[in-house]
Amino acid sequence: MHMLTASELLSVWERGRSQPSHRQALLLLAAAYPETKPEELAGLSIGQRDAQLLTLRERLFGPSLASMAGCPACSEKLELNFDIADVRVEAGEEPKDQLKLKISGYEVLFRLPDSNDLAVLATGADRESGRGTLLKRCLMEIRLNGEKQQVEELPAEIVAAISENMALADPQAVVNLGLDCPACGHNWLAIFDIVSFLWSEVENWAQRILSDVHILARSYGWREADILAMSALRRQCYLEMLGS
Repeated sequence: MHMLTASELLSVWERGRSQPSHRQALLLLAAAYPETKPEELAGLSIGQRDAQLLTLRERLFGPSLASMAGCPACSEKLELNFDIADVRVEAGEEPKDQLKLKISGYEVLFRLPDSNDLAVLATGADRESGRGTLLKRCLMEIRLNGEKQQVEELPAEIVAAISENMALADPQAVVNLGLDCPACGHNWLAIFDIVSFLWSEVENWAQRILSDVHILARSYGWREADILAMSALRRQCYLEMLGS
């Protein structure tokens, strides 16, 4: 993994600001893995992609994570503090290109969703239609007692079994945090999305560093490139001297 410089990360942020989250994820990975072809990154399963984003996050900002959550029962705000190790799923076998499920006379050949699939989901589509689109793209062949079937003909229990097998084959794709509200005692599961979490951190970092650049450039007349090339410690030292 390539360690991004401040200038490189700022460039990724600038290009990804108005992009959908799946595109932001790929921009981050493309910068961190410049030796990997973009189509290879886009072809990673969602769990594989997120595992690499967790590694990138640790390299950029460290292993500790902090966030907020609202209790769905009483609206109490919870401060969350955990480590990347708490949301990293132990890597098992690398997901296969094709997976097979045999159940109730059905034989289903399918693959795991990737970023290409997320890219074609209709903007603003409801959850059910989005799930149906993903299913159609990922199902490669369906047979019932040897006869070919269409996706629309699948019973709900078979669709549920396929989704469960996808989750088992790519466990990093969906990570749930078990939360307990100290105010009302309610407990629930909250999805941890590394893409939105990391991008929000990049957004906050970019705003801070642009403010630092503005102050230092105005005060010393330095170029942006020279300020960004400094270590974070050196920039902070200059800022503290200005405030003294």
